[in-house]
Amino acid sequence: MNTTTNMMKGASNGVLLTAILGDSLTAWRVEEFLKTSPRIPTAEDLKRIKGVGPSTAEKILAVCELSARYIVGTEQVKVTAPEDVIPRLSWLKYEQQEHFMLVTLDSANHIIGVHELTKGLTNKTSVHPREAFREAIKDDAVSVMFAHNHPSGNTEPSAEDISITRVLCASGRVLQIPVLDHLIISKAGFTSICRQAPEIFEKTFENEAV
Repeated sequence: MNTTTNMMKGASNGVLLTAILGDSLTAWRVEEFLKTSPRIPTAEDLKRIKGVGPSTAEKILAVCELSARYIVGTEQVKVTAPEDVIPRLSWLKYEQQEHFMLVTLDSANHIIGVHELTKGLTNKTSVHPREAFREAIKDDAVSVMFAHNHPSGNTEPSAEDISITRVLCASGRVLQIPVLDHLIISKAGFTSICRQAPEIFEKTFENEAV
């Protein structure tokens, strides 16, 4: 690994944006905008920033898209804790509707796929176990994780969240595809239902490590 690569790995967001845009002031403005943006920006959003024209906006969005394709397409992510899957789901914190997601895992806990199961209204979505495990079976998954976002910003699980988690865990036992966790994600962070209520789950990251 060369010196430039090492520098980029440890660089701040501002430094990375400066390297992309070639102007530190514009990079700072873009970084400040992204920190407070409630969703993934569009080209029109970015062009409202002073110093960002159409070509610069397209460049920023192209880099984001290329990065996403690289991560999804080539890096094999091993999940040993809920934190390991958050980078693949971080976009959920920007969404104004609830999305219910499935993460499928192989026997070594590498991510096979990330699937959107349902997309709901501002504060509610639902999922049926049949749809929830259909993609897991297609992926030949050994285990799964579920996640959904709370647009309100509150990551505490609701009674409905706990109820659907119980149903999904029970279905996983029948199918012999254990559910390892159910994450709730927002701009405030995330909550692991497994850490709050491990008794619901047949298998967890903690007892896998024992």
